Amino acid sequence: AWHLHRATESLDLDAFVVFSSAAGTFGTPGQGNYAAGNAFLDALAVHRRTAGLPAASLAWGPWAQENSGMTSTLSEADNRRIARTGMPELSAEEGVALFDTAVSTAATEPVTVPVRLDLAALRARGEVPPLLRGLVRTPARRAAAGGAATAGAAAAGLAQQLAALSGAEGREVLLEAVRGQIAVVLGHEGAGEVEPGRAFQDLGFDSLTAVELRNRLSALTGVRLPATLLFDYPNAAELVDHLYALVAPEAARSGADAVLGELEKLERAFGELEVTEEVHEQIAGRLEVLRSKWGALRASGPAATAGTGAGDEAEFDFESASDEEVFDLLDNELGLSDDV
Repeated sequence: AWHLHRATESLDLDAFVVFSSAAGTFGTPGQGNYAAGNAFLDALAVHRRTAGLPAASLAWGPWAQENSGMTSTLSEADNRRIARTGMPELSAEEGVALFDTAVSTAATEPVTVPVRLDLAALRARGEVPPLLRGLVRTPARRAAAGGAATAGAAAAGLAQQLAALSGAEGREVLLEAVRGQIAVVLGHEGAGEVEPGRAFQDLGFDSLTAVELRNRLSALTGVRLPATLLFDYPNAAELVDHLYALVAPEAARSGADAVLGELEKLERAFGELEVTEEVHEQIAGRLEVLRSKWGALRASGPAATAGTGAGDEAEFDFESASDEEVFDLLDNELGLSDDV
């Protein structure tokens, strides 16, 4: 587009029209590069008009075209998901009419956004995109506060429900809830269409639907979940095991489940740290102490093997040991002792 602009800027053109996308205007989760490219086209049209040159950029919404362009691979479920966003597809007749209107008004409006808007669907989303709040009237602040309170209450209710169930029962309840959210995101009729062991990729998830499901599950559980959630846990069954460890009350877990849950939290916390040399040494030391404690516990258990080394480690009293004694133990474990 830039080269075309440079090649024609000295010509007496009747029109200079580029097609961009509403993604550059509203922003689309998972399509930052696509949105940026289309925003450039819009900016180019403004730049040309400022220079006194003809220009029109049309930031299109989706078109109802089968086997054509970017929409050719969309399934019926994809189309239902797009409709839920409040921007249903344009027919060919609507698109042509909007094209004529946009080109005819380009002298005063170099950038237009030809889309269909379903105001009821936008209102049902709860949080209306900022650019559309003048069209969709909602008590925004009250709705935002009420929505947060409702989400928090729902997450607390889920935790209480799981607390009253056994581990197996709780996982089954959580699995049904997760399958229900997956069905909504993919446009299925119900949770029964979602196979727990089938990979998310095979179910039809892409970057956009993965982010949408992550957001829904964050609201369901009350836990801030990473954007890579569906890549880390590639099917519903594995995802539920992960979520259960996060949301099930401590009383509902015991023994190895509780310890593994804490280790999982620790692993997530690693990714949020800014690791300096000092922090690295401090945490490495604590982790080594924990490893030694775990080794001592195993050595003192029923499966312990005979040997003075295991017995000596099992007898080490971490609670009463001084810092110097703990550091000496660590040096021995790491092979840093002067005696080694």
